[in-house]
Amino acid sequence: MKFLIKFFGYLFGIGAVLALLVAAGVWVYLDNLSKDLPDYTALKNYEPPVMTRVHASDGSLMAEYAKQRRMFLPIQAIPDLLKQAYISSEDKNFYSHVGIDPEGIARATIRFVQNYGSGRRPEGASTITQQVAKNFLLTNEVSIDRKIKEAILSLRIEQAYTKDEILELYLNEIYLGLGAYGVAAASLVYFDKSVHELTLEEVAYLAALPKAPNNYHPFRGRERAIERRNWVIDRMVENGYVTAADGESAKARPLEVTPRETGSQLVFGEYFTEEVRREVANIYGENSLYEGGLSVRSTLDPKMQIMARKALIDGLLDFDQKRGSWRGPVAELALSADWGVDLGKVEALSDLPEWRLAVVLSAGKDEADVGLQPGRLISGQLAPERQTATLKLADMKWARVNGRAPGAVSDVLKQGDVVYVEAVDGGYQLRQIPRISGALVAMDPFTGRVLAMVGGFSFAQSEFNRATQAMRQPGSSFKPFLYAAALDNGYTPSSVVMDAPLELAVPGQAVWRPQNYGGKFYGPSTLRTGIELSRNLMTIRLAQDMGMPLVAEYSKRFGIYDNMLPVLSMSLGAGETTVLRMVTAYSILANGGRKITPTLIDRIQDRYGRTIYKHDSRICESCSDADWRGQDEPDLIDEREQVLDPMTAYQITSMMEGVVQRGTATSVKALARPVAGKTGTTNEEKDAWFIGYTPDLAVGVFLGYDQPRPMGRGGTGGQVAAPIFTEFLSMALKDKPPVEFRVPKGLQLIPINRRTGLRAVAGGSDTILEAFKPGTAPPDTYSVIGFQDEMGIPRTVSPEAGEAVLTGTGGLY
Repeated sequence: MKFLIKFFGYLFGIGAVLALLVAAGVWVYLDNLSKDLPDYTALKNYEPPVMTRVHASDGSLMAEYAKQRRMFLPIQAIPDLLKQAYISSEDKNFYSHVGIDPEGIARATIRFVQNYGSGRRPEGASTITQQVAKNFLLTNEVSIDRKIKEAILSLRIEQAYTKDEILELYLNEIYLGLGAYGVAAASLVYFDKSVHELTLEEVAYLAALPKAPNNYHPFRGRERAIERRNWVIDRMVENGYVTAADGESAKARPLEVTPRETGSQLVFGEYFTEEVRREVANIYGENSLYEGGLSVRSTLDPKMQIMARKALIDGLLDFDQKRGSWRGPVAELALSADWGVDLGKVEALSDLPEWRLAVVLSAGKDEADVGLQPGRLISGQLAPERQTATLKLADMKWARVNGRAPGAVSDVLKQGDVVYVEAVDGGYQLRQIPRISGALVAMDPFTGRVLAMVGGFSFAQSEFNRATQAMRQPGSSFKPFLYAAALDNGYTPSSVVMDAPLELAVPGQAVWRPQNYGGKFYGPSTLRTGIELSRNLMTIRLAQDMGMPLVAEYSKRFGIYDNMLPVLSMSLGAGETTVLRMVTAYSILANGGRKITPTLIDRIQDRYGRTIYKHDSRICESCSDADWRGQDEPDLIDEREQVLDPMTAYQITSMMEGVVQRGTATSVKALARPVAGKTGTTNEEKDAWFIGYTPDLAVGVFLGYDQPRPMGRGGTGGQVAAPIFTEFLSMALKDKPPVEFRVPKGLQLIPINRRTGLRAVAGGSDTILEAFKPGTAPPDTYSVIGFQDEMGIPRTVSPEAGEAVLTGTGGLY
């Protein structure tokens, strides 16, 4: 007996020593692992990558940018039902355990022993806290070391953070498939809803995804996805979060997933959206754009943007159909009985929902039968799988072949051709993408806010933005700034300039003989006439008289050019600039000469809602008063630079009203409201412009080929750009009453003869009210700028002879 007692005592001693050695070894092992553990307190300062969202001025979503599609939601903003779904799915004892779940560990250990050697991945026993530790601080390595580190970190995290803080990190970090990180982004990506709008079956599906998003893909793994979703619902019922009846009802519903589109969300706003994206990236960098969670409020007016796009596309199509020819089909198919399948594989431009691809089934003399490509119509409804239409010869006379209008539909189309068609007045008409391109910009002239921008016919076809990236010659649309420089420096609208042939010797080059459009000369004419009828030779002589350095300085003031060469050819708009710059310059004229900075962004907020950028820089000292105590409304202090005398701004505005009423843009009169503007056409009609403004809206239109080449006779600003301007303003200002331009105090409105610039009796056929600054008036005698007598002395004209001279009967040229 004593022997047995000694023997067992001996064994106990050995066991105790071994236990101590094992405990020491475990302690050393854990101590070594603990030394390499990351700092879990860094979670306090964790800022996850969050998507940036861009909104239009009315709050509608334009675009989302992210490397990881995530929107951070504080735990208080996450609905209880959604939290309960994840707890039921991932960690039912979350609110009671200390970071690790012994019950789960035991279950996972048993499964590991059962599956040992099978090659299966070990079953996880991770709590939500352990998943936070792994996702934030560790790797996805499958090893005992990593699991032990995870457990140690989980225990420490539980001591340092509340359960809600841990759950907040988890629900905002977890990857849920389709590029979505966190429940807020997943709710939008899968269901196009906020988390507060989700139903029971929808929250259950989102809670089914953390285990393996790809396994439960809503389309590729639909059956498994529904099975897993229903399992989550059962766990929620089992845990008492929902009733059995509600659970069964939710399980019976189908899995309806409507994936949210990425990129640009606002229809027809792609050029504007991309410009905003580039600007934000330039200001804050790519990382802040894609990870910073910025909220960008743009200046875009969505309704006006749709109008701008329609006007530009209508103008480009009209030009192409009047001056172009049929350039052939988009593609060709070998027709089969199931032509819809083959046609469905032809890619259409995504931003032309009004147009549909169609395949020619037969083409005869007077009509062609076509099969329409199945797809989503502009109304959002799905088109029938097989639908046909008829194209008539009468609607395709524009589709010239070899310069001649077609005599039969078969001259244009043949069986198997894939073409674009558009539904018009109950039927379909043939369409083709125009080669000509252009841009339109609409701006608030008092703030510089860009309200609409279209940079071309189709963003899907070409992302090049002709409004901001194309450097083109403005032609005569530059002239108002040269004339404004003159009016600002002693000239008046009645000043007279010679319009006659001119030769200028250019060192090392041939003699320059500039011409008026049309090749005619009109003799001495007033500055007003020079603007209204866009006289090139008058402009050059005026520039000579002022000196080109002054013109160059004014061009820089208005932001048209940064450093214009002070040579005479630049007075005719021979330099290169952008549509946005020109519209900004005209806006300065419209607002009375106050400098503005164009912007596509009103304000930017960071992920915490703090405003980090705003365009409006006006000072308002009392805007932040906490309450109203009977004080007057706040005064906004505008410290922007005055780059032009307000009186000069009105004078040039009045002269450009004449461009619309009597000059090169009379088609704009159809608006039946005060409009000031100027046409622009460059040599050989390579660029056509019209830029104009009402008292509250400035708009610029440009047309031209991307590789500059002549547009053909008649491709002028007045004939091709002004009608687009007119169509846009007729829509944009449809419900707004006409407003007169504001006349600055101190200006005198004196009746003069618009041809001679001399005083006239009110009511005469050529009599207008001309604006004169204090100290100036219609002249009694004046010099004809650019005309000298035989002795080289400027010719002085008396009022008696003036009218005869200025109407071409004085014998001076």
